[in-house]
Formats: sequence, structure tokens, C-alpha cells
Amino acid sequence: MKKIVVLIAFILITQISFGQLRVEFEPNYDESKVPEFEVPDPLRMFNGRKIRNQRRWEKKGRPELLEFFTRNVYGRVPGELGISTWEVVEQSDNALGGKAKRKQVDLVFKKNGRSLHFNILIYLPKNVDNAPVFLGYNFYGNHTITNDVNVIISDAWARNNPSFGIINNQLTEQSRGVRVNRWAVNEIIDAGFGLATIYYGEVDPDKDDFRDGIHPFFYVDAQQRPAADEWGSVAGWAWGLSRAMDYFEEDAEVNENKVVVFGHSRLGKTSLWAGVTDERFAAVISNNSGCGGAALSKRQFGETVARINNSFPHWFCKNFRNYNKNEDALPADQHELLALIAPRPVYVASAEEDQWADPRGEFLSAFYATPVYDLYGEKGIPSKEMPAVNQPIQNTVAYHIRTGGHDVTGFDWEQYIKWATEQLMNE
Repeated sequence: MKKIVVLIAFILITQISFGQLRVEFEPNYDESKVPEFEVPDPLRMFNGRKIRNQRRWEKKGRPELLEFFTRNVYGRVPGELGISTWEVVEQSDNALGGKAKRKQVDLVFKKNGRSLHFNILIYLPKNVDNAPVFLGYNFYGNHTITNDVNVIISDAWARNNPSFGIINNQLTEQSRGVRVNRWAVNEIIDAGFGLATIYYGEVDPDKDDFRDGIHPFFYVDAQQRPAADEWGSVAGWAWGLSRAMDYFEEDAEVNENKVVVFGHSRLGKTSLWAGVTDERFAAVISNNSGCGGAALSKRQFGETVARINNSFPHWFCKNFRNYNKNEDALPADQHELLALIAPRPVYVASAEEDQWADPRGEFLSAFYATPVYDLYGEKGIPSKEMPAVNQPIQNTVAYHIRTGGHDVTGFDWEQYIKWATEQLMNE
């Protein structure tokens, strides 16, 4: 009997390894298989009481939802740490063919014998004083977003990508400019905006290891990892964006009142959480952010809570695992995350081929967040019917779905620049 059990186990493991036993593990991409669920009303508190005005939302509704997401999804920051020093390590008044100023600024943080720094690459239009700015993280270093040979290459840990010349977890000259397609630097400058970007790995390396990055600065005694309700990497990266905002408040060349926080994929999840937790950000953009970002978790479409927590256990707080294959138990969903940004503008963008990120779930979040924006007289998404591909809805709550896959394209940036100009520049 024991031999039979062992043989069956071996066959199952072999079948899983070779992809023959895949039914349970295949993501759902079929709308007819989306489970029935009730969308939580952002204007109804957990005890059932209705919220009917801005004051009640700000005093009761928003704090309750913010507490839920903090303790159960992204994790709380267990302390405070400001900038110890900052230094402009390189600058030029003749960047991008002479139409922009370039500045590279190191922010340094020190606590209990530890030291961490990250570098902000900033391009500003020469013809605009006190410029509004798009702020966002990049995945492979500041030098990858431009062919500008003056941009410093980070020595921080990076995910290996041999096609970019990244091996042994080190960024190299070979990767300079490999992501220019994702950053419309010239178009941003021509529109009168600045661009600020940070390599996210300098704030917290993207790996399931909390011994480096910002987290250990807050450990007590022999702590090795954040507590169950303490921050994962997404909240750590959001913390870094807020520290960049601290710096902008000291930089006379940046309009700190008109900073648009932007992010793609996991960094889109980050931009949303940064926009929620730091109301200094004037507007928020989420590009293809999916599960744990803009997409409704209860739909269980594409990437699910269990999948993201199993594949990337460091992104969210440990408490989020309570909802693995248990999305129905969530008392709140991601549309209420978007609602926490109100009344500030928020843009959610999807891609037609990026079913893993659940475009319909992202759209529905924007739609179901709209009642909170209505409290402020701000225009959201008017209909539950998704817009046609490449036909943006550009209200205070904005949305588009474009052709193509999981990426940031020129079309995306064209919409973001137009929308940000309307929302922030034409006030």
C-alpha cells in the first residue's frame, strides 16, 4: 500500500512538472466563469451605515478603508525616517539637445548605524519656472530610460536580464537606453512638465529578502522580517516616493503642488498606494497595475490574490495571505482603494492583450469608485460599459484600454500628458 501511495505521488508531481495536471492552476480568462460577488459600496461603512456627504466620508469612511488596506493588504510603516542629507551629484543646463535641465540628486537616510541612499534623475523644461513633474520608478536603473550618457548607473542589486546585459545582479553600460520606449521624455518636456525617476531597487531590492533595503531600519530586537501587519515592498516603494516629495518641497525648480505619481505593473500598484497614503501627490496614474492595484480582486480573473502572494510574497503584508483563495471574504475591494484618492485625479489604464492584469476589473474599479468622486462634484466614469479600445475617458477619474500588451507606450503617455495638462495646468 505504501508503495502505491508513493507511486501516485510521484505521478502527480511528474504531471504537474510537465504541465499535464493544470486545471486547478490555470488562470481564468473566461468572463462566464467569474464568480458572482457583491461589490462593496464605498459609501457604506463596514457596520452598514451610509455615508451621504464629504464630511462623513473624510471623518469616518475614508479612515476606516485606509485602516483596512493598511493592516490587511499593503502593511503599515512601523516608524518615521526623514532625509538625513541630500546632494545634487550632477547637473547640466544643456540636456536633451538644450531644451532641458538635468539634475541627479542623492537622498541619504541614516538610522541606528545603517545608511541607505537613492538617486532621483530629474529633467526639467528650461522654459518653465517651478515646473509640474511626473514622478515614477523605473525597473532597471535611471540610465535605462534615456540614451543620455551622463546619467549615472546604479550599483544596487538588480534582477538578472541577460538581454539587457544584466548578469550577476549588476547593472551595466550595456543596458543604457534599453527602456527609452517606455518613457516619453521629450514629449513630457515639450508639454511643459518635468520628469523625475528613481530605480526602485535602490529603495528596496525586488526579492523575498527583507535583510536589505529600507525595512531593516525599523526592526526591533532580533526581528528578521516585517510583522504580519507591517509593510511589504509595495509600501516600501511608496515610502520612497513620499521621500522624493519631501525633497521636491525643498527644490525651487519643482512645483511640489503639481506632482503626478506614475507607475506601471507592480509599480502601478505602488503609485496607487503612494497616492492614497500621501495626499501631497496632485494626481495618480496606474498603468496595467492588475491584482493588488486597480483590478477588482473578487473577480478572480487572471492573476489572483493567491497567485500574487505565492509568486511575490514580499510585495504585500503577510495579512493579505488571509485572502488567498478567499477573495469573497474581503470586506473591501480595489475600487475603494481608488476612492481613497478622491477628490484628486486618478487615471487607470489597461491593455487589450494584458488579460493577466484583468482590464475589465481595472475599468470596473474606476467605475465603482465614481460615487465618492460624486460627493466632491468631480466627474468619474459615467457608465458600466467599457469604452472602445483606444478611446479614452478623460474625466477626473480617467480610463483607457489600448491595443497591445503589458507595457507603457507612446499612446499611453500621449493620454497622460493631455489629461494631466487638463487637470493640473488649466485650473
